[in-house]
Amino acid sequence: MSTDNLLFAKTHEWVKVEESDGAKVATVGISAHAIEALNDLVYLELPEVGKEVTAGESFGEIESVKAVSDIYAPVTGEVIEANSALPDNLDSLHEDAYINGWIAKIKITDDSALADLMDKAGYEKMCAEEG
Repeated sequence: MSTDNLLFAKTHEWVKVEESDGAKVATVGISAHAIEALNDLVYLELPEVGKEVTAGESFGEIESVKAVSDIYAPVTGEVIEANSALPDNLDSLHEDAYINGWIAKIKITDDSALADLMDKAGYEKMCAEEG
């Protein structure tokens, strides 16, 4: 998948927004940059389907041998699907974070947080500045 049409949060989550049955649905994952930084992944906690999430708040957790990191909801809405195959196959995050590595799908109930997300160029610039 091309990352050109994705949006990115400052906390390293990616978002792909699509229309589904008249609603905006955000597919959310962790950026390849963040996965590389975490390196040896050992655990992933997915959000529960039906959970109401708020942009900027933790809705999951990923753990590597080096650190535990929260996964933040980049949008506000209801989790309508979680990638249940992912916790048993964390290698798929390294293989392709933007196709099989999605974390959850969120039916957006308030799209105002989309304005806070960056395009690919803005995200790459932020990552380069972080070093």
